[in-house]
Parts: sequence; C-alpha cells; structure tokens
Amino acid sequence: MRYCFLISNTSSKACPLVISLVLILNGVFISAAQVNLLNKVHIVHLGAKKHDTPELVTKSHYQVLEPILGSKEAAQKSIVYNYRHGFSGFAAKLTASQAKNLSAHPEVLCVIPSRTLRLKTTRTFDYLGLLPSSPKGLLHDTRLGSEAIIGIIDSGIWPEAESFKDTGLGPIPQRWKGKCVSGDGFDATKHCNKKLIGAEFYVDSLAAETDGRYDFHADNEYRSARDGVGHGTHVSAIAAGSFVANASYKGLGGGAARGVGPHARIAMYKTCWGKLGCLTPDVLKAIDHSIRDGVDVISISIGADAPAGFEIDTSDVSFGSFHAVMKGIPVVCSAGNEGPNAQTVDNIAPWIITVAATSMDRSFPVPITLGNNITILGEGLNTFPEVGFTDLLLQAELMETSIAQGQIKGKIVLAFTPNNEAIQKADRVLNAGCAGIIYAQSVVDPTICSGLDVPCAVVDYEFGTDMLYYIETTDVPLAKLSTSKTLVGRPVASRVARFSCRGPNSVSPAILKPDIAAPGVNILSAVPDGYKFMSGTSMSTPIVSGIVGLIRQTRPDWSPAAIRSALVTTAWRTDPSGEPIYSEGATRKLADPFDYGGGLINPEKVTDPGLVYDLGLDDYIHYLCSADYSDNEISQLIGKLNQCPSPRPSMLDFNMPSITIPSLTGEVTVTRTVTNVGAAGSVYKPVVEPPFGIELEVNPKTLVFDSNTTKNTFSVRVRSNHKVNGDFYFGSLCWTDGAHNVTIPVSIRTKILRNYV
Repeated sequence: MRYCFLISNTSSKACPLVISLVLILNGVFISAAQVNLLNKVHIVHLGAKKHDTPELVTKSHYQVLEPILGSKEAAQKSIVYNYRHGFSGFAAKLTASQAKNLSAHPEVLCVIPSRTLRLKTTRTFDYLGLLPSSPKGLLHDTRLGSEAIIGIIDSGIWPEAESFKDTGLGPIPQRWKGKCVSGDGFDATKHCNKKLIGAEFYVDSLAAETDGRYDFHADNEYRSARDGVGHGTHVSAIAAGSFVANASYKGLGGGAARGVGPHARIAMYKTCWGKLGCLTPDVLKAIDHSIRDGVDVISISIGADAPAGFEIDTSDVSFGSFHAVMKGIPVVCSAGNEGPNAQTVDNIAPWIITVAATSMDRSFPVPITLGNNITILGEGLNTFPEVGFTDLLLQAELMETSIAQGQIKGKIVLAFTPNNEAIQKADRVLNAGCAGIIYAQSVVDPTICSGLDVPCAVVDYEFGTDMLYYIETTDVPLAKLSTSKTLVGRPVASRVARFSCRGPNSVSPAILKPDIAAPGVNILSAVPDGYKFMSGTSMSTPIVSGIVGLIRQTRPDWSPAAIRSALVTTAWRTDPSGEPIYSEGATRKLADPFDYGGGLINPEKVTDPGLVYDLGLDDYIHYLCSADYSDNEISQLIGKLNQCPSPRPSMLDFNMPSITIPSLTGEVTVTRTVTNVGAAGSVYKPVVEPPFGIELEVNPKTLVFDSNTTKNTFSVRVRSNHKVNGDFYFGSLCWTDGAHNVTIPVSIRTKILRNYV
C-alpha cells in the first residue's frame, strides 16, 4: 500500500512534496501505520477537484470506490467523509487489501491510514508520554504537580510571561518557607503569585569580584530576580510552566505550551548575570537558601568546562549539593555542552543526577530547491521569508576581493566548513551581505544557524556534494531557500545531541556519568519577549527536575538515590517508538551509557521500578573513602568523626545503579544491594547481556523478597577474555520478576598494562 510521506521515490502514486508540506503546516502530518489492520479508516486523496459542483465531486468518489467494494450500497456504508470543497477525496473504512487495490486506481493520488491526532503541545512531553489528559499516571496522580516546589538556580525569571500565570492553582503548599524579594524592575507583591512563589537574587559575590563596579544596565541586567538573559525564564517554563495556548516561535512548533508540572510551583534563585556568568559563592548561597525554603528538587542548568571539578571542593556546586541530598532533596544538574568528545561530562559527583541531552521526534526541515527542480531538506530554524531563485555560489571558489567588494549580495552561498579557516571565511561571506547561506558539515549541527541575520540551512557532506555537483555541471546554478516547516513524528529519529557532554567520568571513572538523558534540542519555551527555541543540556535538565518533583509527591519516602535509581532502571534504551537511539559525533554510532547513562527518561514507568539501588550516608562515606579523601575531609563534610577502614573499600562496590570497571585485569567480583519498593513476595531472576569479551556471573540466581526481607545483596563476578589493553565495551544486567525489568548498564574496559594511556 502507498502512504503519504514527506518524500517517496518508490511509487508514481506518492504524494508530491508540496502536498506533504501542506499537511505538516496544518498540523496533521500522518506517519505510517500497520498495513495489515482490517476495517480501518483511510483517507483517499484524489487531488484537485474535477467538478465545481460538490454533488458531482461526491458522485465521482463513489465511482472510484464502488468497483473496489462491489456495490453502491457497500461504498455508501464504507465512506465516512467526502472532501469536496477545497479538494477532492474521501475517508472510508477499508481492509488492507481494499486499500491496496484502491491505491492502484488511476485517479487515486495516495491512500493514508488514519491516525489518532492530539492537540499539539511544545511536543516534548507528548514525546515522553507525559500527558495531562491521561486518566492515570504521574500527572494524574500528582494533580498536575500542584504540591511540587521546583527550586531553580539560574539567570532569573520574567514574571509577566504567560507561562507563570497562576490561573487554577490552589493555595501555596504550607511547608514553603521561602520569600520573594523586590528589586530593580521586580515588585514582589505584584510579580509573585501562586505559581512563582519564591524569587531571590544573589549579588554579594558579584559585587566583590567586580569591586562593586558591575554595570547592570550596560549588561542588560536587573539588580533583582528579573531575567535579563532569558535562560532562567526558558528553564523555569520547561520545568513548571502553566498551560499556554497557541505558543510558537514565528509560527514554528505551534501548539499548547506547558511545563512538566503545569501546576507545580517555582522558586527562582538568581545567581547568573549577563555575560559575566554564575559565580560559585552565589550559587552555593542559593543552594543553602533552597534547602531552607523547602523545595522538592534543586535544578541547576550550569556547570564548568573540563576538567571536571573534584567532589568536595568547597567552592563547587557539588559541595552544596551533597548537603541538599543528605536532607532528602535531589539535585539535578546538566552534563554540559562541550561534547561530543569523551571525558567531558560535568557535575560528576555521585550524589548529583547528571542529565544528557537528546533530540526528539520533531524537526524543522528547510526546503532547498535547486534550479533543476530537485528539493533537498536541510536542517535549521529558518524563519526568514523565502529567498526566491537566485545565483548559487560555492564559497571555496569565492575570492576575498569579490567578498570584500560585495559581489555576493543577493546570492546564496554553499559553504563547506571542515575547519576553522572555512568557518571564518563563511563569517566574512555573511558580513558581505549574501541572501542566504547553506552550511555543509560532516556532522550536522543546526545550531550554527542560531542568531544569524540571513536565511540559513545545514546539510551533510552527502547532500552538500550533490549540490556541489549541480554547481559544477550547470552554467547558471540557481537555488531557492524556503522557510522552515514543522515535522512531527516519523521519520524523525531521536539521537544524543552532538553538544551533550560524554563520559566516562574523568575524576572517578568507576562512577557512570551522565545518569540519564532527556530532550534538549530545539525546546520551545518562554523567554522575555514570547517563546523561543533553545538547545542544550540546560533544557534537558529541567525536564528531569520537573519529573523528579512529581515523583516526590507520589513517593515521598524515597531518597534522592532511590529516585535516581528509578530513573536509570526504567529508562528507554530506544526512543519511545522502539527505534534505536544514535549518538551524534565525528562518526555516527549507536548510543551507549557514556552518551546517555541509563537511557532516555521514561516518566510513566519511573514510580514503579520494582527494585531500587539506594544510597545513604554510609554509602557516600564508602565512596569518599574509596576515592582517597582524608578522614579529616570526610569528617568535615558529614559533620561527625569518621575513620576509613584499612584497607580502604573498593569504589567498584559503591551501590550505583550501574557497574563500571575502568581497569579490569583478569577477574574481579563486585557487589550491589537492591531494595524492594514493589509488592511483598516478589521473586527476581537475572538476565545478563555481557559486554563483548567479558564474562558475567551473578550470584545468587534468585532474589526473594517477603514481608520480612526488603533488601538483598548480590555479587557479580566479572572476567575478561581480552588479551590486550582495550576500550570500553557495554552490556546490561536486568533483574526481572515478570512485571518489572530492573536494568542497569554495564561498562567494562580491560587493562592488561595499567596506567598506560
């Protein structure tokens, strides 16, 4: 059977590109359904009307359908709708074979199986299955998060944004102890409400660092919790924005915007200032206040460049985070945006939930039409008016004099950018007034178009080479650059974003980081002047923070470690549709635990993981001792005397929801303890997927949890069959009782010769 996709070269009956784009623009892009379903409603497109009279158009529909079904009566019974005013077509209940036969009819353009369509949102939470309309699940069980308080440490908030209205919200939770502080352009009595319940700003370190000479006005800043950058506003609306109808960015990604918890409360702690950034003393003070105030989770979408900071450095985020976690408050941080190179992951303390970024099933293709009428779909966020057919030039053939003399004005330039020199030349082309630019990259990075003042698209080398061939073989090569379209659903594949920082952990290689991944590419959310797309682990972090805030309402007895364990063990290792998740980088590969930790967050599974790998103070002391922190350092951190055992414990036995062995020589045995958070009487058995060349033996073979047994410890004997120093190989260990699959990633590297790079 033929279906309408974006582009199809397999059938003369495929819908042309223009029709498919019309479908997308009207918000009804339809992806493939199973072919063999019986009596399913199909849409039959006949194209333009051949008759001016609606009755005659309807009659033509029956003339097409009757021979297929055998009678007029059968056709009348089958047809659901006649499309007879703007175009010709009909919807009818058909079997798979009938639809196939109908698609071969000479007057039929294409046949599309019906799909259930929903009101479109900013898409992120539909993609993750977190739906407010569901009669059960995380949002239903928490009343849209009405009791959750999300503490956000960022660049402030724009209180007038529609996402922060408190319509329909109940009273502020009684446990809240925070406050709103007035300042420049921010009136606490006016701007705080039942949604934005806390707003403070921290300038003491800022003043000290700048000797009190920081010019707020020159940096477009406010000496208050008001956001001068837009980052904190964007992040806040992702975590807990209210419902806002008809949100879009210049028509792209349109729909109803909302945060993870539309009725959750926001407490903003402003510590980041314009171009200066976020000073860690201010950040620590904000963490301190958030613990005082009674937030349910602390969300921190900031971090440092590699190398990663050590855990208990008193000027670092992880120090304050440790104390928050010890008081039962999870801390969620971004993995960083310096990917895709290995060992770049930030915020690597084992008590922090570290978040990587993926794309989702939405993209914004930019149609590039060549003079030979071939259309290539690039990537980007091009909201400029269409650039009609004009000269297409190759950047490599442009002389610097022609650039300087403005000879490229009004023309589209194709720029291959394999190195910094080519990128700099492309910048000069932009400054010289080209009508549009098309970047060709080995790894497509649409963010290169962000902030440009001309139409822009990005293609890979394959399509770039096709365009180069067209230029070289055409006397007057032409191109047209159209505005981006919104494409939702298949065939858009999910992938770990190129910018997302990767593991392994450079400070403690036996601690897997990142922990979890969430969408962070082209996320539409509130900014001071409306709605805007942003990309980064800054955007994926508040998604996890919001979900953690909801979990705390349904599982108030869970520790931060138990919540992290549930996130990891229930995560998707594929995208929600079951397709593999790839990792963007120098070469395209399947994603592994160093790209996305446990996988892509699965919010509707996370409150029922079956078992959790929990951690308490003694476990963190185990970690610190194994990491060779001194007794004095540990004692100061935990507030009581501590003496590490001799010999010191192995970090490999730290009770993470993962097994990571960075230097395996021969054989080693590691232990883990799991806690039953499901029904008593559960019996679990292991399912092992060993990494390549590695043997895993789990003991005992069965874990039994009765009314008197909530915890069980097991061991894993790990043996390498490799004969040389190797790289990491990946597998998994799953405990299953038939209803729950408690899966943790396993990452093993053999090192015959230690301390050799």
